[in-house]
Amino acid sequence: MTPAIFGIAGPILTADEKAFFMEADPAGYILFGRNCVNGDQLRKLTDDLRSIHGRDKLLISIDQEGGRVARLRPPHWSAYPRGEAFDRLYELAPASAIEAARLNAHAMGLELAEHGITVDYHPPLDVRQSGAHDVIGDRALGDNPRQVAALGRAILDGLARGGVAGCIKHMPGHGRALCDSHKEMPTVTASEEELESDLAPFRALRSATIGMTGHLLFTAWDADHPATLSSTIIERIIRGKIGFDGLLLTDDIDMQALDGSVPERAVRAQTAGCDIVLNCWAKMDDQIGIAEGLSAMSDRTARRLADALAGTTIHSDSGKKNDLLAQRDALLALAGEAA
Repeated sequence: MTPAIFGIAGPILTADEKAFFMEADPAGYILFGRNCVNGDQLRKLTDDLRSIHGRDKLLISIDQEGGRVARLRPPHWSAYPRGEAFDRLYELAPASAIEAARLNAHAMGLELAEHGITVDYHPPLDVRQSGAHDVIGDRALGDNPRQVAALGRAILDGLARGGVAGCIKHMPGHGRALCDSHKEMPTVTASEEELESDLAPFRALRSATIGMTGHLLFTAWDADHPATLSSTIIERIIRGKIGFDGLLLTDDIDMQALDGSVPERAVRAQTAGCDIVLNCWAKMDDQIGIAEGLSAMSDRTARRLADALAGTTIHSDSGKKNDLLAQRDALLALAGEAA
């Protein structure tokens, strides 16, 4: 199995994609708006992906946080609020905010699982910092590490109740970035002591089965390599100080924060200690290069992948989602928030 997650060009698989995926046998796939037309089409696409591999427990993933980061949107799918909505409710009523986050994620999980999706890249555990770039911004669950951890835990629990595995991101923390890593490399100059607050939510949720790195340079830990490509940060900080032992994915390896060709970046990330390389944009030449360049999946990574997918299920919603959303909306209304 190739330790990579690949994108798909459109709403149906092409003949070239089917042939390549069958040969490369990637760990999984990531979906975007370009892949999601309506419910029936999306379920057929995910069923087709499973048929290639013959694995019911297949990693089919999506970025579905809510707010501006939502690949599934109305009118075919439900609306979900940004992280800031739960942050504002937490200021008023912490227990209600935690329950609202759990209900929201449970409904989201049911909707994703109904369409054959098993992994959601959610929640972001990046602690919001004053003056930082808004690439995180209203996606953040707050500026207090303990609050971020509490809401993040509720999201992981809600997704799991819906049959979907969540993913904590972006380790070791994206909240201090002064630029958007999609476009350039953020450099974080905070001291190791200051960065303890960034690590705290990840440490609290270190038992999560899936985590994602961030493409940021942390001068306190490794002044030469961003986290995704740094064996020091992966081994000493993510695996060590945080204590995360789950499946470690890269953020999209195609982002402009990184240099070199996409296949070269993938190899460097694997060498640094990432389990799985994520490549989103369905560029066939890049995907072929990644598959040719990466070493075969290790037994340890295979075990982590199996553990991550163990609790995922594909099922029908059976109408429960709307009840959950109604309960969520009643709680969010306490703070004047809405989906």
